[in-house]
Amino acid sequence: MKLVKLIKLNNLQYNANRDPAFYRRPVNEEFRLQAMLGGSGEAKARFTVDDEVLCESSVRLPGNFDCKFSYDTPGTRIGVLTVEGAGEQFRETIRIDVLEHAPVG
Repeated sequence: MKLVKLIKLNNLQYNANRDPAFYRRPVNEEFRLQAMLGGSGEAKARFTVDDEVLCESSVRLPGNFDCKFSYDTPGTRIGVLTVEGAGEQFRETIRIDVLEHAPVG
């Protein structure tokens, strides 16, 4: 059974090949990262951006890891989701785009 079944960013299934515009948020607007986890036992999940831990928790499997965060400056950041548990290790790089202001139109 897969440890990480699904990753969502801002309530959309995360796909690195999808246009990044789908996941963008303006400054000070909340991002939400979720990982749906399978297996049994317990897993440790962590989301870091630029070596800063934004969220970290132990999750009873099967279960969900939920991380909410925002930024007060625009720019592109690279986050890393790591999950360890059920004898597996998982790592996914996630692009975080913060806009200077909300799109008009």
